[in-house]
Amino acid sequence: MNRIKEVLEEKGIKQTWLCEKLGKSYTQVNGFVNNRNQPRLEVLFEIGEILGVEPKTLIAENKKK
Repeated sequence: MNRIKEVLEEKGIKQTWLCEKLGKSYTQVNGFVNNRNQPRLEVLFEIGEILGVEPKTLIAENKKK
C-alpha cells in the first residue's frame, strides 16, 4: 500500500500534473494513486523527488494488531 493519494491531497496537486512530471499515462498513475498497482522502487523514488518528500513518506506502514 502507498500514500501517494494522501500526499497529493495534502499538497493540493492533481494526478494529471504528476502524470506530466513522471512521463506516465493517467491510467498508470491513477493505478498507483488508488493502490490498484504499486510503482517500482525507482518510480517511487522519482515520485518522492517530484513531490518534494522522502520516498518512505509515500509508503503506508502495516499496522499489526
